Formats: sequence, C-alpha cells, structure tokens
Amino acid sequence: MAPRGVLETCLYADDLVEAERFYGDVLGLKLIGREAGRHVFFRCGQGVLLIFDPRRTGTQETSVGGAKIPLHGAYGAGHVAFAVPEEEFDAWRERLARCGIEVESEVNWPRGGRSLYVRDPAGNSVELATPHIWGVL
Repeated sequence: MAPRGVLETCLYADDLVEAERFYGDVLGLKLIGREAGRHVFFRCGQGVLLIFDPRRTGTQETSVGGAKIPLHGAYGAGHVAFAVPEEEFDAWRERLARCGIEVESEVNWPRGGRSLYVRDPAGNSVELATPHIWGVL
C-alpha cells in the first residue's frame, strides 16, 4: 500500500498579497481560499497549493472542528514544480516575459523533458516542467 499522489503541497511567504498575485495572475491558478495574514490556497489540477505565512502558522495554534492543526512553517526558499504540456512550454516562457518574470534557468533534461525555473515574490523556486522529466503523464 502506498499513497496515490500528492494531494497538497505547501510554500511559505511573508507577503500573501504578492503571492496571490503571482500564483493567480501570472500562473493562472484558481484561488479557492484566503484568510488575510494567514494563507492563500489555489487549485492546481487534482491537487492544491497552500501558501502560508509562517509567522502565523508557525506560532499560532488553530483547530478545525475541535481538532488541533499542528504548527508548521518554514523560512528560506522552498520549491514546487508545475506540470506543463510540451506543446505549451514555449508559450509559458513568453507569458513569463510579458509578466516581467525573469527565467532564472532553463534545463533540457538528459532523459527528455524541459524545465523553466523562476522565483516567486517570496523567493521560492518555481519550476514549470514537462512531465516527461519524471516519465509521468
């Protein structure tokens, strides 16, 4: 028995307004939840991207339906990779340029597939990759 996939992944950012702009406006993810000063949540395919302000989620206890949610938070650059179809890869490079987002690195992987790396406003490493890099999809 093993998990069937990643349901959610978390990044951390001090400025949630800028995070919401980047992931919503630049990357086009659908906002599905927001609590000012605490978090913004986005739908991404079959999963969810959670962005928390670690100053709050790492220090203030919270509960849902009486069940305690463990404190969590991280500082420093995290990483997330989003799957993009091969046929959209070049359009993503152009979209990022139009949005004023600098591509930090572009990689052509030896096993096939390509990746674009950019930074979100919090400094997290955001990768747009063709799924072939892992032999999935």
